[in-house]
Amino acid sequence: MVTRLLLRPWARGPAMGPAAPCRPLSAGSRPGQYLQRSLVPTMHYQDSLPRLPIPKLEDTIRRYLNAQKPLLDDSQFRKTEQLCKSFESGIGKELHEQLVAQDKQNKHTSYISGPWFDMYLTARDSIVLNFNPFIAFNPDPKSEYNDQLTRATNLTVSAVRFLKTLRAGLLEPEVFHLNPAKSDTDTFKRLIRFVPSSLSWYGAYLVNAYPLDMSQYFRLFNSTRLPRPSRDELFTDDKARHLLVLRKGHFYVFDVLDQDGNIVSPSEIQAHLKYILSDNSPAPEFPLAYLTSENRDVWAELRQKLVNGGNEETLRKVDSAVFCLCLDDFPIKDLIHLSHSMLHGDGTNRWFDKSFNLVIAEDGTAGVHFEHAWGDGVAVLRFFHEVFKDSTQAPAITPQSQPARTDSSIAVQKLSFKLSDALKTGISAAKDKFDATVTTLTIDIIRFQRGGKEFLKKQKLSPDSVAQLAFQMAFLRQYGQTVATYESCSTAAFKHGRTETIRPASVFTKRCSEAFVREPSKHSAAELQQMMAECSKYHSRLTKEAAMGQGFDRHLFVLRYLAAAKGISVPELFLDPAYGQMNHNVLSTSTLSSPEVSLGGFAPVVPDGFGVGYAVHDDWIGCNVSSYPGRNSQEFLQCVEKALEDIFDALEGKAIKT
Repeated sequence: MVTRLLLRPWARGPAMGPAAPCRPLSAGSRPGQYLQRSLVPTMHYQDSLPRLPIPKLEDTIRRYLNAQKPLLDDSQFRKTEQLCKSFESGIGKELHEQLVAQDKQNKHTSYISGPWFDMYLTARDSIVLNFNPFIAFNPDPKSEYNDQLTRATNLTVSAVRFLKTLRAGLLEPEVFHLNPAKSDTDTFKRLIRFVPSSLSWYGAYLVNAYPLDMSQYFRLFNSTRLPRPSRDELFTDDKARHLLVLRKGHFYVFDVLDQDGNIVSPSEIQAHLKYILSDNSPAPEFPLAYLTSENRDVWAELRQKLVNGGNEETLRKVDSAVFCLCLDDFPIKDLIHLSHSMLHGDGTNRWFDKSFNLVIAEDGTAGVHFEHAWGDGVAVLRFFHEVFKDSTQAPAITPQSQPARTDSSIAVQKLSFKLSDALKTGISAAKDKFDATVTTLTIDIIRFQRGGKEFLKKQKLSPDSVAQLAFQMAFLRQYGQTVATYESCSTAAFKHGRTETIRPASVFTKRCSEAFVREPSKHSAAELQQMMAECSKYHSRLTKEAAMGQGFDRHLFVLRYLAAAKGISVPELFLDPAYGQMNHNVLSTSTLSSPEVSLGGFAPVVPDGFGVGYAVHDDWIGCNVSSYPGRNSQEFLQCVEKALEDIFDALEGKAIKT
C-alpha cells in the first residue's frame, strides 16, 4: 500500500540550473519545458546509496516473537517460541547463510527487490482493490482553475514537465534533510555535485542529509503491467510521445511531445482535450477496460485473443502511452464518493494496468490511481507533490485561455478494437465480476477536529503512535480482541529498498487499550498518560528500526521465498497457525500527510479486514476506512472517534467517559 513515509523531504525552494544564473522554475529549450533545474543531477547519489541490511537472524526471531505476544495465549506462544528456536538453530540458519552469501554476490541491488517484484507479479488476483491504491489532490486554491478542461490541461502539462525534468536529470534528487540549513542550500549543492557519484552519498551524510533511492522513478511513465500466464511483466517504452485519454469507455491518443522532445503547446493540448470532451458518442457496448480488472491469468488469455485478433498495434499504443488520463463525466458528491471513484470507478474508464491513471472528474476533482508492482509511495508522492505545485503555481493555461486553432480530428486518434464473440463474452464476465465485487466494498470517513500533531507533540507523544493506539482501542471495543496489524514503512534510504512492516499491535498497546476500554475507572489520567508514553516510545523504536531495514517481516518473507526457490519443503515455522495469523492483516494501515493530499485509500487486504488510510495533520486527524461484509467500517470509525476522544481527555487530565 501507499508507503508510510518516515522520510518526508517536501520542503524545497526553487532550484537553479547547473550553468545558468537564477532561472525561473519552468525554463528549458523552449519556455515551460521543465519544473526545475537542479544544481545536483537527479541520480547523483544513486550509485553510492547504502545497501539494505539483512538483519541478524536472532534479531528477526526476537522481533517476531515480540510481535506475536499480544496475539497469542500462553500455550500458543510457547509453541511458536519452540518453533522459532528450532528454526534459528536449524533450517533458518542455513537459509539465512545462503541469503547472506547470495546478497554479497548481488551488490547492485537489495535482497528484497527480486522477491518483492515476484510477489506482486505472480499474484493472480485482480489488481483492483487487492493491490492498487489512490491519492486524491486538494482542489486548486484558485477555484476558477478547477474547471475540468482547465485542470486537465494544467495537470497534464505539469506531469509531462515532470517527465522531461526527470529524464534530463534536472529534477532535484530525493533527499531527507535532518539539518536543511546546512544541506538544503545552493552552497552545499554546488559543492556536492563535483563529488563523484560513487562517493556523493557520504558527502551528504556528513551534513546529516540522507539521499533516497530513485530507481523506481523511470517506471512512472510509458509503463504498463502486462498480464502473462503465471507471472506478469512490467513494460516500458520511453520512446513513445503520446498520451492515452479515456472518456466514457472510449480510448483516444495524441502526442504531448513533439519530434524534438519538446512539450506540445498547452493551447494545443487544451484543444485536443476539448475535442475529446465534446465527443457525444454513446458508451461502447463492450468496454474493454473491464478486462484489466480480471484475474491475471484470465486477462492474459483474453489479451492473447486480442493480439491474435488484429489488435496488437492498438494495444501497443495503450501500453506505451506516457500515462493514462481519465476524464469522468460526473461531479464528485462527497469524500466517500471520491474514494470509490478514485479507488475503482465503474470499471469502464480506467486502464488499471497503467503505472498510474490521472483521474479528473467533471467538477475538476482530481486524483492518482496507481498500480503497485512497479513502485511504492515515495515515487508517486514526489510526482504528486511536484505536479500539484507546478500546476497551481505555474499553470500552463488560465481559465480565459483559448484553445489553439488546430484540427484535433487529425491530431487525436480514437482507438477501436476488433472484438470477437469470445472477447465480448470475456468483457461481459469481467463486468459482472467487477460489479459484484465493488458493490460489497464500504468506505467511511471521519475528521477528528479536536487536535492533531501540534497538540500531541506538546504532550511528547509520537502522533503516529496515537493514531495507531486509537485503532487498537477501536478494534478491541468493537470485536473484543487484538489482531495482526500492518503499517507500511519506506526503506528508500537504501539502494533498491521497498518497504518494511511496522507491527503497531504490541504488549504496550494491548495493555493500554484494555485499560481505556475495559477498566477506565480503575486508572487515573496520570496512569493512562504513562501507558501512552510507553506505547509512543515503543512505536517510535519500531518505526526507526523498520526505516533502517531492521524489521522482521521482509527477512522472514525472503527466507521462505528462498526455501521455495531451492525446492526445500516449507519450514515448520511458516506452517505454524500463528505465522499465518500474523500475516492475515486484519488491520492494514498506511499514512500519508502532504499539503497537496485531500485523502488516500485502499481496500482491505483480507476479506475480514479493514483498509485504514489516515493522516495526522497539525490540528486534526483524518481517517478513511474500507471494509467488506462481515466488518462494519462505520462502526469501527465510531470506535476510533471514541478512542481519540478518550485519549485527548486523558491527556487533558479528564476522567474517561464510559
